[in-house]
Amino acid sequence: MTLDPDRTDAVLAAIARRIAAADRIAPNTQDDLLIALAGIAVAALEAQAASIALFDAPSDRLVFRAAAGPAAGDIVGVSIDPQTGIAGYAYTSGQPLAVADVTTDPRFDRSVAEASGYVPSSLLAVPIVGPASTLGVLEALDGRRGAFSLHDIDIATSVASAVAAAVTRQRLAHDATAVLMLSLRELAGDEADDGSIETLVARATAAITSDDDPTWILADRIARLRDVDPDAVALAIEWLDALIRHRRDGSMRGGA
Repeated sequence: MTLDPDRTDAVLAAIARRIAAADRIAPNTQDDLLIALAGIAVAALEAQAASIALFDAPSDRLVFRAAAGPAAGDIVGVSIDPQTGIAGYAYTSGQPLAVADVTTDPRFDRSVAEASGYVPSSLLAVPIVGPASTLGVLEALDGRRGAFSLHDIDIATSVASAVAAAVTRQRLAHDATAVLMLSLRELAGDEADDGSIETLVARATAAITSDDDPTWILADRIARLRDVDPDAVALAIEWLDALIRHRRDGSMRGGA
């Protein structure tokens, strides 16, 4: 498909508008999904509680984002040094572990347990491993069958893999959105602010008359890449770069 330079703004603005509308209609449900996965861990492991902590780069902390089970307590929102505790060990080493008696393990940080309102006797921790790095830790407390086994570690690792997939997908969507908005800001100029971006979106999308418009179709296809794999997101970035170059080249020819 050949795009007229005058329509390039419309393509990029349509992408941004589509994403913004989708975000307003469907609010961020990542934490709800993490809570559900923590609940699955509780049921599968017959545990008193399970929690999910994710590494937060800006604060350099592991932050507990979700928990489930009768002994979940108030752990959500608590943050810890990623170098300390059994959770920190699983995160930094990348190794799962099951501790039959936490009172005999020097890595156990009792202050974190007390902050949640529940101090366990036994504990299981497995790293949440993403495509490029370790994302966090899944923990389970006090299995009803007694000490956690190697089989329990396998189960927890499977749940952690599902958590990693959910977190990675959410982050890819966020990254794709950021790239699109950056492209729009470049199109709006060096002095662009949120108001000028909104003006660009309104002006450009007003020219798209129907869902059959070829520029809308292209915009929709690019926007759908939020929900697929990293290679597709990279391809979307390449398309955006090509659109920006095409638009700039057209502007330079028009001003010559």
